Amino acid sequence: MSIPPERRYADRLEAFAEQHPFLVDLAMVLGLMGCATFGTSLSLPGAEPPAQDKAGVVLMGVACLALLRHRANPRTVVMITTGCTVTAVVMGYLLTPLLLAPIMAGLYWLATLTDRRTTRAYGILTMVAVIVAAVFTRSMDHLSLLLRTIGPFFWLMLPLAAGNMTRLRRAYLQAVQARAEHAERTREEEARLRVTEERMRIARELHDVVAHHMALANAQAGTAAHLALTRPEQTQKILNDLTGTTSSALRELKAALGLLRQDGEVPGSGPLEPSPGLSRLPELVSACESAGLKVTVDTEGEAQPLSPGVDLTAYRIVQEALTNVTKHATAEAARVLLTYTGSRLLITVSNDGPSKPEAARGRGFGVMGMRERALSIGGELCAGPRPQGGFEVTTALPLQPSVHLAEGTTA
Repeated sequence: MSIPPERRYADRLEAFAEQHPFLVDLAMVLGLMGCATFGTSLSLPGAEPPAQDKAGVVLMGVACLALLRHRANPRTVVMITTGCTVTAVVMGYLLTPLLLAPIMAGLYWLATLTDRRTTRAYGILTMVAVIVAAVFTRSMDHLSLLLRTIGPFFWLMLPLAAGNMTRLRRAYLQAVQARAEHAERTREEEARLRVTEERMRIARELHDVVAHHMALANAQAGTAAHLALTRPEQTQKILNDLTGTTSSALRELKAALGLLRQDGEVPGSGPLEPSPGLSRLPELVSACESAGLKVTVDTEGEAQPLSPGVDLTAYRIVQEALTNVTKHATAEAARVLLTYTGSRLLITVSNDGPSKPEAARGRGFGVMGMRERALSIGGELCAGPRPQGGFEVTTALPLQPSVHLAEGTTA
């Protein structure tokens, strides 16, 4: 979009004024001094000019020089310019817009740099002083009382209105800039929060994939080594299952790492593997059994379709719970119970074997990750030892989580 030439010049002038304020003020004072000095030489036809020709020039010079301090002391500047101008009018100089130029400049900067209450108070006092001087001066005897009052009032209202508009415009621009800065900070904070949530989600995914398959591979390798001499056929079957376990681990690692890039970003790469769900429980049970853990899966209630986020969360919780049984318990069997009740899915994974101390206390990244997964979609999770012995993980998941909770899980 092209910028008009006049706008470019205005921007350059504003930039120059910000960089060299004293030079701009000095040029303004010199210009106003020329106007005010010329105003002292004007008079109405038939009226006698004041006898003190140089006195008006001195008064106007003092009024204009006082404007150099308008940025630091706008109230004092208005008082000085008003006093000098009223004195000149009382001495017989004709009240014209040229003579009012210093007061008009002072009132403009007063309205720009101070609040509305201060501007109103000083503006009223200035108008009253100037109008009273105009009413009783001899230089305007040829004019009616209405013209003596309406003229100064009109000319002094102009800088007040212009300064007020400038102040409001600056306040508006500052508010817009503040809102933009706030929005930028909010976007940065939201981006950091989303990055943190995404890192936590990927960390949970990698932990579930690596911990589960490594634990199974370790158990399968140990079982194969134990049965190598006595049961070679079963050892061969376990080694075949071990190959399948490592292949599955590589596939899921590829899918998890693929979340860090968009599909098709790398040339020649195929589509990412769909996220696992409860439909892959038979594969999970088979892998656990090859590691020496017998798993029983029961379902109560009528099975209902699950959203992708809930399906993935349910599978990962069952997977991590069975992995913990393989790593931390000496049990030979575990039970998975899926209960569909109303709008929730209850999952219970339990075993009867004694647990190691860290597992009994429910510590470690495994339990933490399961609890974070359940909470991320509006569910709950409890993990701890059973009164009758063993360890149990229980979670309640909504069948259809709310959108804002499921966004980070289904990605």
